[in-house]
Amino acid sequence: MRHVLSALVQNQPGVLAHISGMLASRGFNIDSLAVGETELANMSRMTFVIHAEDNVVDQVRKQLDKIVTVVQVVDISAENYVERDLMLIKVACKPEKRAELSLLVETFRGRVVDIQHSDMMIEVSGSEGKVEAFISLMRPYGIVELARTGRIALIRGTPKANGDEA
Repeated sequence: MRHVLSALVQNQPGVLAHISGMLASRGFNIDSLAVGETELANMSRMTFVIHAEDNVVDQVRKQLDKIVTVVQVVDISAENYVERDLMLIKVACKPEKRAELSLLVETFRGRVVDIQHSDMMIEVSGSEGKVEAFISLMRPYGIVELARTGRIALIRGTPKANGDEA
């Protein structure tokens, strides 16, 4: 089963290596990983996607909780959450195909961020499925280069004082 884990960690050197090393030592492949600063000073949020059975992920979460620099780990997969992936894709595009390609970009609510003589660079964000669908449509044009951020996710709503979701 696919699990999206969100870890609030102290923003210190070596935290990423420590966590990814712990996951690797237990035989987990990280399908997606994104790390960035949060609204809290000196804290970062790590969002990673792994495939594992529920009971195994619970054990992994407990192991992550034992790491000193980890403040909180939540498996948000069972929650109501919003997930996004950001991609930059450079596609071969002759001038006579720009209008056609621009229409596809607009349909996916993407954005052309650079145009050169023989290629276009496009930014697309959204669900994993949306990004994958756009990649499939771009293959016939010729994908020159592609970079993705990995998934980021947050639980929807604001927790109430008693811990229940709003």
